[in-house]
Amino acid sequence: MSEPKAPTPAPGDTYKGWLFKWTNYIKGYQRRWFVLSNGLLSYYRTQAEMGHTCRGTINLATANIAVEDSCNFVISNGGTQTYHLKASSEVERQRWITALELAKAKAFRMQAESDDSGDESSPPAAGQGGGSRNSEVQSTLRTLGSKVEDLSTCNDLIAKHGSALQRSLSELEGVRLEGQTSEKIRQVTERATLFRITSNAMINACRDFLSLAQAHSKRWQKALQAEREQRVRLEETLEQLAKQHNHLERAFRGATVLPPSQSNPAIDNKGSAQVKGDASDEDDENEFFDACEDVQEFITVPADPKYHRSGSNVSGISSELGMDDGTTSLDEQSLASNPESPQSQEVVPVRKRRTRIPDKPNYSLNLWSIMKNCIGKELSKIPMPVNFNEPLSMLQRLSEDLEYYELLDRAAKCHNSLEQMCYVAAFTVSSYSTTVHRTGKPFNPLLGETFELDRLQESGYRSLCEQVSHHPPAAAHHAISERGWTLRQEIALASKFRGKYLSIMPLGSIHCIFEKSNNHYTWKKVTTTVHNIIVGKLWIDQSGEIDVVNHKTGDRCHLKFAPYSYFSRDVARKVTGVVTDKDGKAHYVLSGTWDEKMECSRVMQSSRGGENGAEGRQKTVYQTLKAKELWRKTPLPDGAENMYYFSTLALTLNEPEEGVAPTDSRRRPDQRLMEQGRWEEANAEKQRLEEKQRTVRREREREANRSASPSEEGKEPADGAEEVEIASEPAETTYKTETLHGSHPPAYSSGHQDNYKAMWFERRVDPSTGEPTNIYRGGYWEAKDQGNWDSCPDIF
Repeated sequence: MSEPKAPTPAPGDTYKGWLFKWTNYIKGYQRRWFVLSNGLLSYYRTQAEMGHTCRGTINLATANIAVEDSCNFVISNGGTQTYHLKASSEVERQRWITALELAKAKAFRMQAESDDSGDESSPPAAGQGGGSRNSEVQSTLRTLGSKVEDLSTCNDLIAKHGSALQRSLSELEGVRLEGQTSEKIRQVTERATLFRITSNAMINACRDFLSLAQAHSKRWQKALQAEREQRVRLEETLEQLAKQHNHLERAFRGATVLPPSQSNPAIDNKGSAQVKGDASDEDDENEFFDACEDVQEFITVPADPKYHRSGSNVSGISSELGMDDGTTSLDEQSLASNPESPQSQEVVPVRKRRTRIPDKPNYSLNLWSIMKNCIGKELSKIPMPVNFNEPLSMLQRLSEDLEYYELLDRAAKCHNSLEQMCYVAAFTVSSYSTTVHRTGKPFNPLLGETFELDRLQESGYRSLCEQVSHHPPAAAHHAISERGWTLRQEIALASKFRGKYLSIMPLGSIHCIFEKSNNHYTWKKVTTTVHNIIVGKLWIDQSGEIDVVNHKTGDRCHLKFAPYSYFSRDVARKVTGVVTDKDGKAHYVLSGTWDEKMECSRVMQSSRGGENGAEGRQKTVYQTLKAKELWRKTPLPDGAENMYYFSTLALTLNEPEEGVAPTDSRRRPDQRLMEQGRWEEANAEKQRLEEKQRTVRREREREANRSASPSEEGKEPADGAEEVEIASEPAETTYKTETLHGSHPPAYSSGHQDNYKAMWFERRVDPSTGEPTNIYRGGYWEAKDQGNWDSCPDIF
């Protein structure tokens, strides 16, 4: 008995309904809301999700639809996506199959027409490589065509014999026979008809396959042509760079003979023009696609076709965005200006930095025997052996924030504050890329310890860190660049050991000021968590939210570091963000991971979703252009797994240098012994330094108490180390509680009096944020130039 036929939807109509979709062997089939529209089959968990969260989409133009039984059917596009679906009844399944077949036919016709129109406007492939590949494809298509012709011949034979069979059966029906025999004949006739229909369907499917293969052949030809043109452009660019390099060498060798006026500017101008032309050609090929990200707070979708401009307009948009223009213009300026630099400036040899340190020794240690008595204690009060450390201090780890200083150099060149915000936001994320494998604990700096990072010749910046407080531990950092930016920060750590994991919460603000625009940016760091402290392999995660604020313009970038979850379908270590102006209008969407790369997409339109998100808030839908890469992590050097997973910059931080201050971390003996693999000696030296620091602190406290006011002279001084720790505990607890609730960090204070003042930093109230912070007072680099370190304390 045939099933009743439902009304067939028109090819362009939208078809909706409930289907059961196979999820996994635990949950089995789950009820989902499916929507068929414009050749795309999408599904949602509920009808309410249609406005904001699509769970999956499959393109029917390249999909295969197969019926398994009375209610089940399968849709697959060749292996990447397969939907196992089940309808509530056989009639409902047939309605869906009819709608899907009609939608697939229409989508296939539209795709074929689009490919045909694209082929008419695109030039034919050229070159031997493209010709050989094209001939191979054509040979495959001819083979497929011959197979289809064979199948067509078989179909003709089947039709011929089927007609003869039906005629014979019709003659049998004319003969008066028993009712049962007549019923059998009718069944045979029906089956013969179904057999003919099936054979016709087989032929149609084969023809569809042939058409699809031909369509793919056209795409392959266009892709090969585009790759060939791209290769030609790259070869031309390399040729121009080689000519410029040769010109630089000749100009440098003849600098003492030829005056600057005899240099050939035509070559430089031609080279620059060629590079610029190549960049514009590359922009002409760029198409604006969507940066599809399904995040918790917003969704990005492709921009409207009206924003997809052709030819010259694309380069105009790129110039407006500043992404391509920023990097290309910098390269052009360097290529145009470098040929004359040897004649106008003295060449200073750049120091060669080390690329290796001694391999980490494999010493065993009973971790639980040390940790079981430390649960609930503040990390700075736990006596740790160097087995848990890496041969760098916290000051050197703080200086590693400058690993990707080029992002700030690019930001300093930007004329648009919103574009500048994108680079600053990428810089904030890049500072975490060095921590993904770094499970070792840096050395706690001694009070008054410093670290300088002088990269003025190589990178154009200088950096200075100083430990300005010991309880709570706090370090001040100041970096200034010749390229127009200043970075300063004061970071205090609130850390707790929870048994299974260790949470490190940086407190304090980071400031970045650009000299040219006077833009002042501030942000804070997220929480770092070290997992599997007791059992298992250590791994690090970053989680939390960052607000980067431009105090001059009111621009803001909200970054969200998604915590790792075993059940999440998002990529691990994901970071998303939105750049808005002072009015809250979104201009850029940022996406990426904190251990690999960050990209930004220009927002063309935005709208609020009609349904609430997972957290009860409406999601914002952003229509964006193609994503531009802002930052990508530099691969670690060879053998990094044996060198504490140090980056190229980290390998040079503890390299001995002449002329540094006697308080510099490079001169710290326990850290140097650990780097050399002499861990037992390093442990003994570490205990000596810590005891020396405690003795100096107690003496300083006694001096402060003797000079205290009369009202405080009656108080008993804290002579013992135990008394000092007990007295300082409440003040530290209050400091951390207030800061974690969002208030500004107060001036460092403790239960004891301490008249210590930092050597190179002084405490002031920041005019932009109103927070008390340590700001560089000057004098360090002048003392280094003079070689006068008489004012430095003896801490080692």
